[in-house]
Amino acid sequence: MIVVVTEDFELYHAAVAELRERGATFTTREPDVALPEGTEAVISAPHDGLSFRGEPVQHVTTTADDVRDGVEEALGGLRGGDGRTVVGVDPGEQPGIAVLSGETVVAAYHVSLADAVDTVLAEIEDEPDALVRVGDGDRLRSARVVNELEGASVELVDESGTTPTLGRGAAGKGMADVLAAVNIARMKGDPVETRDVEPTAGETQRIKNESRDRSNGDLTVSEDLARGVALGELTLEEAIARQRDG
Repeated sequence: MIVVVTEDFELYHAAVAELRERGATFTTREPDVALPEGTEAVISAPHDGLSFRGEPVQHVTTTADDVRDGVEEALGGLRGGDGRTVVGVDPGEQPGIAVLSGETVVAAYHVSLADAVDTVLAEIEDEPDALVRVGDGDRLRSARVVNELEGASVELVDESGTTPTLGRGAAGKGMADVLAAVNIARMKGDPVETRDVEPTAGETQRIKNESRDRSNGDLTVSEDLARGVALGELTLEEAIARQRDG
């Protein structure tokens, strides 16, 4: 766990925002309060004058302007132990992504499908033995993720039962997808380099129906354009625009 310990108002808010954006496990403390149990890294400002000699924690000093690098250094320390970096991906229109170092979740994301692969690649860029586990539930979208992860070690995971039931107060945006990604990251899968999936007639028809809904009944995209959307070669909006220009 990362602990933000600083009297610097700007750094405090910048670090908290950055850590929240990354889905990292963290808390905050005043400089004169003892660190909580489970502290692995501390973020503070250089002028806080803090020292943690004799304590088994990583101490990162940074500023509000450089907070992204500081947080990355702290997360890198968490990943630098004996645990291998494993990234779980729960494919969908907005995939959930979880980054694990051993059993510790060090980052989590809920992004658009278009941004999913870049997000994963950024997380494993400096981790030569990293493993990416992709759920197989959404056939077409999982195939798109797998096929774009060139050069990465990838496993395809049976994601049956990985999406949890969320209790009252836990139904935040994307939480189920992120928790499913955590579960996927912890499950062994089958090594895969590519995934060839041909859209079914039902899948292309669903896209054609959706194109009609989104265009307020003005048009329906062609079979070829619907297939391109299904394969991730273009977005539905792009397909509708091409059909209009037809």
